[in-house]
Amino acid sequence: MELSMNYLALNFFRITLTFLAFITISTNSYAVSISVKHPYARAVPEGQPNSASFMVLINNTNNDRALVNAKSNVSNFIELHTHRKEDGMMRMRRVKQIDIKANSKTVLKPGGLHVMFIGLKHGLNIGDKVPLELIFDNGETIKLTIPVKIVKGMKHRKKHQ
Repeated sequence: MELSMNYLALNFFRITLTFLAFITISTNSYAVSISVKHPYARAVPEGQPNSASFMVLINNTNNDRALVNAKSNVSNFIELHTHRKEDGMMRMRRVKQIDIKANSKTVLKPGGLHVMFIGLKHGLNIGDKVPLELIFDNGETIKLTIPVKIVKGMKHRKKHQ
């Protein structure tokens, strides 16, 4: 009887240890290193070839991270962009990545860093939803469905039918 109780206790201990190890591994594997706040895409009328999306990227880790690519089915191409002053003019330029320093945030906003939709397949109207997948340098991806909004200071023509 004592031997079978020891055997049961040992098996219970092994099962508990295995369960705790599984929880620890699962938690670490699915921990989110980057979070996204306030994402949206710029509303543009039918016929406009390009638009952009903006958001706040928050790095929840002790390591620098970078947004290196994005995907969406609303345009033919997506590029990461910024605005730079060149020869007294603000010009949009493609960047290889958007850095997010450890334990900090990077703001993507009009006139600054942004995700550019090039070759829109249709207009983006206020209230529409846009699928967007963000791809980071560590292989992590974040899939979003972001709202389409008007950007302050921009005039948006209503779509006539």
